[in-house]
Amino acid sequence: MDNRNEEKDFRKDFPIFQQEKELIYLDNAATSQRPACVLEAERNFYENTNANPLRGLYELGLEATDAYENARKCVQGFLHAGKAEEIIFTRNTTEALNLVAYSYGLNRLGPGDEILVSIMEHHSNLLPWQMVSRRTGAELKFLECGQDGELTEEQIRKAFTSRTRLTAVTQVSNVFGRENPIKEIVRIAHEHGAVVVADAAQSAPHIPINVQELDVDFLAFSGHKLMAPMGIGVLYGKEELLQDMPPFLTGGEMIERVGRYDAVYAPLPHRFEAGTVNAAGAAALGAAIGYLEGIGWKTLQEREDRLTALALEQMEQIPGIRVLGSRDAGEHCGILTFTVEDVHPHDVASILDADHIAVRAGHHCAQPLMEYLKVPSMVRASISFYNTEEEIRAFTESLSQVRRKMGYGE
Repeated sequence: MDNRNEEKDFRKDFPIFQQEKELIYLDNAATSQRPACVLEAERNFYENTNANPLRGLYELGLEATDAYENARKCVQGFLHAGKAEEIIFTRNTTEALNLVAYSYGLNRLGPGDEILVSIMEHHSNLLPWQMVSRRTGAELKFLECGQDGELTEEQIRKAFTSRTRLTAVTQVSNVFGRENPIKEIVRIAHEHGAVVVADAAQSAPHIPINVQELDVDFLAFSGHKLMAPMGIGVLYGKEELLQDMPPFLTGGEMIERVGRYDAVYAPLPHRFEAGTVNAAGAAALGAAIGYLEGIGWKTLQEREDRLTALALEQMEQIPGIRVLGSRDAGEHCGILTFTVEDVHPHDVASILDADHIAVRAGHHCAQPLMEYLKVPSMVRASISFYNTEEEIRAFTESLSQVRRKMGYGE
């Protein structure tokens, strides 16, 4: 990787940071900002390739199909999947996980089976399994972590039983920022004959993913956290599993033949992509992946780790601040979730917003984890490589004034 990336001002690549308004954006775990090349890729599709993919046999329609399928191949390479047919385009992580729940879970699980879900899951990787449990009679169980978010091999092995048939776990927690030992979880799950559904919404923007090395059965992520547009997501699934799954949605383009009373479904991956697809979003996702890979994982991770370490170091010097999780900045993937003594998280976020600093406050769509930690809500600052040391210092300086502004002194 070109060493010039170490000193490059990546903010220049992002139109939103070129505006006159002040903005210190530290809500990257919710959604990232988009570089100009991604916005241009989406615009280019509509300006030059706008036709319905997979349908028209005219030149423009074929160009649209090529753009869509090239994006699929790009995602295949990004995840190191064995085949492009294992890549399903969805709207987001939530839809991808629901696809697995409805098409696999409802058809494979039943009374006597167990679904194992980690306590730290985003609601998107919990609610679908609650639904499957209710409808099939399978028992929903929880894999609990330490107070710092760590999952040990002993905890993992203890949670599995001979009845475990499916495990749903996030690769990186959106609260702790800690990377979970997915490879070990997969190995133990497969020893018990269970499949693993991994939520990679928080990991995909920060760490390289190789689904073949992980041996994960299903994996989902969203484009909007990866600098791509909203409305495009991905489900990876092992071909042998996808082949035996019925479609999640039915209608146009996911069929080979339709009669009055029956139908023959299309082969993978189109069986799971009913209706007009988000081809422009897919093309822009390909551009986002190309942009990030052009920077390189080493540069991305070093910059984010350095900024996270700076923020963590300064936050620990502020009285009344409690940071959740590890004291090691390298175990946060840019996510720092915290509380301020005596101050409600919403008030913290409002005070920071007055200084043009955007953070997230609330339960972070992880209410069972909040209950488990006995904390109703928290503030989350999430860092990306395009943030700067000056922004981090401005954030911690503003944070240091929160208790004073709420009347609690220094």
